[in-house]
Amino acid sequence: MRRSLLLVLLALSGCSAGTASSPVAPVPPAVPSVVPPVVWTTTAISAPRVQYRTFSSAIARATVSYHVYTPPQYDSEPARRFPVLYWLHGSGGGLGGIAILTAYFDDAIRAGRTPPMLVVFPNGMASSMWADSKDGRVPMESMVVRDLVPHVDATFRTMATRDGRLLEGFSMGGLGASRWGLRYPEVFGAMSMFAAGPLDLDFNGPRATGNLAERAQILRDVYSDDMTYYVAQNPFTVAEQYAATIRGTSRALTRFRQVVGQLDFTLPANDEFRAHVTRLAIVQEYTLVPNVGHDTMALLEALGDRNFAFYRAVFGGR
Repeated sequence: MRRSLLLVLLALSGCSAGTASSPVAPVPPAVPSVVPPVVWTTTAISAPRVQYRTFSSAIARATVSYHVYTPPQYDSEPARRFPVLYWLHGSGGGLGGIAILTAYFDDAIRAGRTPPMLVVFPNGMASSMWADSKDGRVPMESMVVRDLVPHVDATFRTMATRDGRLLEGFSMGGLGASRWGLRYPEVFGAMSMFAAGPLDLDFNGPRATGNLAERAQILRDVYSDDMTYYVAQNPFTVAEQYAATIRGTSRALTRFRQVVGQLDFTLPANDEFRAHVTRLAIVQEYTLVPNVGHDTMALLEALGDRNFAFYRAVFGGR
């Protein structure tokens, strides 16, 4: 029996994964019992063609912030509608990467290497895993998919269809992108995951075991210390649940991309996920980037025009 399936069964049955073939994880440090308040707004980032926006989310029951990049054509072609790339940041919060990423996209759009598009940067907080927390305090997934996406379509001149939306993310954001892309193909027509994690079904990968306090905090705040819920939200499980839907002709993802660096600590779990998806007969593009670790811009730069070719394939001449 495949190790991933064994771990799913162990988690769903409430048993420990610490068997003879799976070593017992060290006991993590105690996590403070005081749960920090939920903050749905961030500070504003100032960068060329980037706007800081807020809106009232019924699902979050709060004012929620996000950033959005608009291409030069958004101003020069006022009757035109544009596709949207939803970029999901990694753990720790993504504010520091907004200016760097938007400069990268802006340069490519101005040079004609990729179609003009909006890039939306939702606020995924520091460690939401882009999931609905089990206790309901942080309905992150539902807020973005059911509130933010319609809000963006109502606020900007977007192509408000699945074919006009691409979901992409790095690390924690790649985890969220893979789950959402598989779960909501009627919302996002294409999905791209960079160095996604944590993908391992027992949550005992290199980063988790090297940061036990962080692992314990995430398990508490997102999954309420319930490994059954963790496994249910894992892309391995979601892929199995939605494989038949994804393979259907009317809701098949137009593109499903997985990218990971050869030196990345997430590589083993990403490679196992690639094999899992292949067994499920879900069409996917897998790219292993030589000599790159866990680094967003290093991956993008190493891909070169292959990255822009992916955007061109997704959005065509839109």
